[in-house]
Amino acid sequence: MPHLTSTPAGTTGTGLRTALGIPGYAHPLVAPAQWAELARPGTPLDWVVLDVAAGPGTRPDPHCLEAAGRLRDAGVRVLGHLDLTYGARSFGDLLSDAHRHLDWYGVDGFLLDRCPTERTALPEVRRAITTLRAISGTAHIVLGHGRHPHPGYAENADQLVTFSGPWSDYRWSQAAEWTADYPPDRFCHFVHGVPRGHLDEALRIARWQGAATIYFTDRTDRDGRVDPWETMPGYWDDIVSRLGTGVSE
Repeated sequence: MPHLTSTPAGTTGTGLRTALGIPGYAHPLVAPAQWAELARPGTPLDWVVLDVAAGPGTRPDPHCLEAAGRLRDAGVRVLGHLDLTYGARSFGDLLSDAHRHLDWYGVDGFLLDRCPTERTALPEVRRAITTLRAISGTAHIVLGHGRHPHPGYAENADQLVTFSGPWSDYRWSQAAEWTADYPPDRFCHFVHGVPRGHLDEALRIARWQGAATIYFTDRTDRDGRVDPWETMPGYWDDIVSRLGTGVSE
């Protein structure tokens, strides 16, 4: 484990500020206060994922349109949720969803969730990314692997989610050696079940492993029965304060 320093929790070892990536809250009609909170000035956000109905849905949703517009007005990047189903999703269906996200909600990029990790799947993922950039030249592309993929994926996307899972696994996790060849702003960590008393420890682990975009929550998946990302953590104000006061060195 790298040597501990006095670097503030909101700052990575390279001096790059840590920010929040929001995997996607419950529908704005169900959680209006949480979506409104994301647009509060000064919140250290990298991006927010808009997942209307396991994707963009079948028709424009006025509540999601309003929420996305409020975030963009606040200068927050909004990403459309696209499900790759570990490579099983058809290219046509994926492209159709991407167009709906762009046409209806004006998203700034995409989270390609359940992205495969194997080298053999890389050409098809590369094809998808190339097409997404062709239809939206400034699209920010995040690959939601959830664990470390073949390093070739890092050459194609803006960011990779290299950890998504429980605190019980994260606290003993290690970064793949090849990630040291890239800056921290290329990597994202999503961790659920993080107790309030271990929040600083979790932020240190993210810094040690070189991940500048994070999302930590005390919510759990209840053994896979619920989505731990759909509501804000109970310590939302604490984590915003910790990241927001980090001063780059």
